[in-house]
Amino acid sequence: MEKVVKVELKEKGPSYYFLASLPNLKPGLAVLVDTEHGLQFGRIITDIMEIDTSILKTPLKSIIRIATKKDQQVFKKNMLDAKNALKVCRDLANKHKLKISVIDAAYSFDRDQLLFHFVADSRVDFRELARALASKYRTRIELRQIGVRDKAKQIGGIGSCGQKLCCNRFLKEFESVSINMAKNQNIALNPTKINGSCGRLLCCLKYENDTYSVNKRDLPKLGKKIKVKEGEGTVVSLDVLNRTYTLEIPKVGQVRKTVE
Repeated sequence: MEKVVKVELKEKGPSYYFLASLPNLKPGLAVLVDTEHGLQFGRIITDIMEIDTSILKTPLKSIIRIATKKDQQVFKKNMLDAKNALKVCRDLANKHKLKISVIDAAYSFDRDQLLFHFVADSRVDFRELARALASKYRTRIELRQIGVRDKAKQIGGIGSCGQKLCCNRFLKEFESVSINMAKNQNIALNPTKINGSCGRLLCCLKYENDTYSVNKRDLPKLGKKIKVKEGEGTVVSLDVLNRTYTLEIPKVGQVRKTVE
């Protein structure tokens, strides 16, 4: 067991475990951490906790130090410079006639790396673009292709529910969503109803799927013949959340039943 905290390296982005190697660590505290992409600025989002490190896929890295006022000024300057670099990258991509959409840019804290995320319909040869950027910024350039769900998370927007997109508002990581989840919840398989702004299946299809799966276990299937005190009837509809079903009984009509 190791004492750890979770650190968010990017606002609304995924969080990661780091060794609680310093005293007085608490949520909201700005820190500098060691990552595979170099030194990064982040914020602690949990209290100190203990976890079994054997369940983690990669070894834990350490919190280097609590961020000073100067560190925070450096971080803000890096963000401003990265914003300007984003404009330059987009112009260079157009100049090289690359069919990509560059979404964002970010410096590592020590400016040892400048990372760009982009979206493209297919694989892109961006070597000339990378060389042009490296020549201008004199640092290691990384161009990373991301999916349309990641793009929606970066840009944001309003969903069909009228709320801000979940991915942009609170989702840290994307989970797998399948068409079977829509079928399980008896949602019409209309792309305009089950697809989000990104064009992929709605993330919220997963939210209630487990509840539907549990409630449907004891419910009969549509079309099944069932005998009740009113007579034998055919199951014609299901109310999964209320755990009820409706039977069509000859000479009686429709009868609603609840699963105990």
